[in-house]
Amino acid sequence: MKIYISGISGTGMGPLALMAKNAGFEVVGSDLAAGAIYDELIANNIEVKIGPQDGEFLKSQIDSVDWFVHTSALPADHPELTLAREAGIKVTKRDDFTAFLVEKLGLKMVAVAGTHGKTTTTSMIVWGALKSKLPVAYIVGTTLGFAPSGAYHPGDKYFIYEADEYDRNFLKYHPWLSVIPFVSYDHPDIYPTQEDYLAAFEQFEKQSETVVKKSEMFTPDQFTLAGEARRIDASLATEAVHRMTMQEFEDKHILVNYTPAPLISAMNEFPGVGRRFERIADGAYSDYAHHPEEIAATIEIAKEEAELRGLKGVVVVYQPHQNTRQHEVWPGYKDAFIGAEKIFWLPTYLTRENPNLEVLTPEKLISGLSNAEIAEPAEANDELAEKIRKYQAENYLVLLLTAGPADTWFRNVFNLL
Repeated sequence: MKIYISGISGTGMGPLALMAKNAGFEVVGSDLAAGAIYDELIANNIEVKIGPQDGEFLKSQIDSVDWFVHTSALPADHPELTLAREAGIKVTKRDDFTAFLVEKLGLKMVAVAGTHGKTTTTSMIVWGALKSKLPVAYIVGTTLGFAPSGAYHPGDKYFIYEADEYDRNFLKYHPWLSVIPFVSYDHPDIYPTQEDYLAAFEQFEKQSETVVKKSEMFTPDQFTLAGEARRIDASLATEAVHRMTMQEFEDKHILVNYTPAPLISAMNEFPGVGRRFERIADGAYSDYAHHPEEIAATIEIAKEEAELRGLKGVVVVYQPHQNTRQHEVWPGYKDAFIGAEKIFWLPTYLTRENPNLEVLTPEKLISGLSNAEIAEPAEANDELAEKIRKYQAENYLVLLLTAGPADTWFRNVFNLL
């Protein structure tokens, strides 16, 4: 079976392409620009067309394509999507194809869902499972320094997956085990009310064989990672790996005197992942946080890291994501940045917007902070680059918080691109 993936090289679709290729499918795809997973795709001999997605590359493949897979972000009139439908090819979003893979390969799904903490917890489970030599396939929505971002090997029994609630994608699944680190209202463009959002998670839990929201065996104080949020994620991830390990012993009818102490030690060595408190230079970190609770948790991590490294404090550069979201989460920002010494607030990265809503400016959003006096509007330009390099030179930890393109600019500031 030949799979065509539109938007193939990003962190959402790239890992799925890698898993499908490893599972024996022929995979090709296109993208406007080379994303974070591009190099991994090429290394796995997956053909990728970079450039305008005008349908020409799909036309060259169309006679042999069986399934066209796309992201929720693809507009209804996208040239490739239109062409695939006109050609009568099976067309679905990624969640349908992922559910198909899980069923076809006979995998037990270990799903990680939640408003935030998904990527870190999923990556920790992958880390612990690989250290424990468990037969796991997985898809993670980021780059991993210690393994590919998506994988499958014949004989794998478990499938570790970051189950995204956006567009209700996670309701396609019926996991063997679900891990839910944190739930707080988000995605107002999909869920009109908080009640609607919580109802979706309740439905997801009903579809899961077992749900873990708080570890039964492990406590955050058993872990030495910086930040209480990361230690909580580690306790949940360790619980998931422990449950898989116990299932393996049960399946093989093995009675052992098992201790999780080595697993705890391994989790304390977790190296982190791309854009989740990722250290990109001395004193400079990039994180995906863009929700108030997530921002507060990441600043807490940064404060502990700064203290451990003997740095003076934390300077934040923040790029909000989606104006529609800002109208919903604005009140939550009030105390989210407590602990920062300085905040540079960038204009909101606009995507999937409601054109009828006023675009909230940095000045407007800053005005609601309890520590507004330390914040100032800024642009991702040379002037800001000079300021944050100076803070870095003066032994401050500089933290970028963004789900948008400011990450690329930030890396350029520190000469990493």
